[in-house]
Amino acid sequence: MADQAVDLGGRAGASRDQFFGRQRELKSLRADIERAGLNTLAGRKAPRARVLLIAGRPGSGRTALAEELASRLAEDYPDGVLRARLTEPGGRRVPMESAAREMLDSLGIASPPGADEDELTEMVRAALAERRMLLLLDDAGDAEQVDPLLPDNPDCLAVAVSEGPLTAIPDVRPCTLGGMDAKSAIELLSTFTGSVRITVDPQAAESIAEECGGLPAALVLVGGWLAARPRASVADVAKRLRGLPDDGGQPTSARPLARAFRLVYESLPQSAARILRLLALAPGGLADAHTASALAGCSVSDGRSTLDDFAALGLLHSVGVLPPEAGGGQYVVPGCLVPMLRALLRAQDRPAEVQLARARMLERTVRQLQSCRAITEPDGSPARKKLAGLPSALRFPSAPAASAWLSGRLPALLASARVAVEDGGLDTLARRLVAALVRALAAHRGTEAAAPELYGLHQLVLGVAQRRGLHREEAAALLNLADLDAQTGRNEAALARYRAALDAGRAANDPYATGRAMESVGGAYQELGDWQRAADWYGRALAQRQARGERAEEARLYGRLGTAHTYAGRYGDALRSWRAAVAGYRRIGDVPSQARALSEAARVQEYAGRPEESLHTCREAVDWARQAGDLRLQAALQLRLADTLDRLGDPAAARLHRSTAERLLGEEGSACEIRSTSAKD
Repeated sequence: MADQAVDLGGRAGASRDQFFGRQRELKSLRADIERAGLNTLAGRKAPRARVLLIAGRPGSGRTALAEELASRLAEDYPDGVLRARLTEPGGRRVPMESAAREMLDSLGIASPPGADEDELTEMVRAALAERRMLLLLDDAGDAEQVDPLLPDNPDCLAVAVSEGPLTAIPDVRPCTLGGMDAKSAIELLSTFTGSVRITVDPQAAESIAEECGGLPAALVLVGGWLAARPRASVADVAKRLRGLPDDGGQPTSARPLARAFRLVYESLPQSAARILRLLALAPGGLADAHTASALAGCSVSDGRSTLDDFAALGLLHSVGVLPPEAGGGQYVVPGCLVPMLRALLRAQDRPAEVQLARARMLERTVRQLQSCRAITEPDGSPARKKLAGLPSALRFPSAPAASAWLSGRLPALLASARVAVEDGGLDTLARRLVAALVRALAAHRGTEAAAPELYGLHQLVLGVAQRRGLHREEAAALLNLADLDAQTGRNEAALARYRAALDAGRAANDPYATGRAMESVGGAYQELGDWQRAADWYGRALAQRQARGERAEEARLYGRLGTAHTYAGRYGDALRSWRAAVAGYRRIGDVPSQARALSEAARVQEYAGRPEESLHTCREAVDWARQAGDLRLQAALQLRLADTLDRLGDPAAARLHRSTAERLLGEEGSACEIRSTSAKD
């Protein structure tokens, strides 16, 4: 049998850096890097990154071998190692756009919200074209997941981990993993048992290695069982393993791991066994103390100690530790164990109980997200008062602690939202969860920085709303998605969504959504340069606002209508619209907006070739800007007056207005400095 690498996961006292065997495979992989490829043999330079493939069943130590290879090659790739997991522990393929976004985030490159997988993978390839990096693509399902991420840069190297060959990618020879050789397997086992128990009965240790098929995942489970029972002999475990029946429905290669898992599982107390089964519901396979507590209905401290025990037994792997105030340890359920846990869950737990456990977990997540957002609110606010009434385990001591929790748990939170929506039977809870996550992200990151995540969340809301016929929520989700499309320049997509939002708003008889959609359709046409349609839709939105007596919105829409007419060159219509906006702002007493509308009217008069009228209107605007105390607007209007006077042949008056503008800008800067100093004090 071949040598094998292994990651000891979260076992107490074990080092994650321990590596056993696989020297022959490492040597072969390194030699494969230097091997002449098909292009080299043909006299051509390699057009793309070389791909090394490590193939093996889950539990064979394939990822650990890839990580060891990456660490040994690190010096050859000064720009670092870029990692992406292409399959979740439960077997769900990671969408290509999600994998590409994670890679771009690791490279420090912002990805546009709503971009499709072609655009995102192109961004990844473009970023890698100028770097010398090693790509580690873990748990690839097939070549279609690997090929789009390969850069056209032979200075990069891709190490792919998969269960089978990647036949669609040329010039790839798989390094296929079997079990560990007996010597390496016993070395691994001794890290759990100590050398004495192995030395006392080396033949029994060899028997265990054989019963485990040399699979490191199986050996870790058996080793964890032995470590928890210092009085048990190695021979006793070998006898127990031989006595366990095989599941005839499993392939022969999977039986050693199944028997090792059964040995550990059947030794657990009933309550712990139930928690372990329920961890199959953990979104993305990621779990922490709150996840275990909510699933099992136990205390957070009990959930934390149970997870620690599971990690010591090799049933979970540690994936990092947040500060205690941000949640503590986080674990992942090994992908090789998830199918067995799901089978046990189906066989031993009633569907209603499973659904209740899932609902408890999602409800706990909602409350954590609400607490995460509330800590950003001012002291004494309703949100902070509500936060004070939550159990201490759900409260965050500070906004930085909440932000650290949100960042550390974000993959699991996004997976929770997706799972809740896909469930189909928890739509009310799913909507609350997505809404809470949107608010928490906006509070801690801001809507612009969180736009990629928000885009995906709004898509989830849209799916639920359409499934349930919730037209008002459908309209809101479509408007949010369209806004993000518009912000990234996808105006055609934004226009289609704004129109769909209008239909949904009408179906819901929601005047706000309808009016907002009509105005946004006009805005999309304006961005596309279709001024006629933009003005038409602004006019429709204006008529609705007038019918509802919304004076402020009416004045604002007159301004948008005036802008569309101005760009279209219809200066008469534009001037009428701006005058109507001025009148509207005057009626509601909005002096700053009245001054700005007058300044726009003056601009239109200037465009129309009526400088004398523009001069008069601009002076009127200056008076209103002075009343509003807007120094910057006053300065801008003074400069416009100067330009107009230059064209009218009065340079002396123009110089006077320019000096006034400079003085006002100086005063405005001094005022800003004073405000800044006061804020610091």
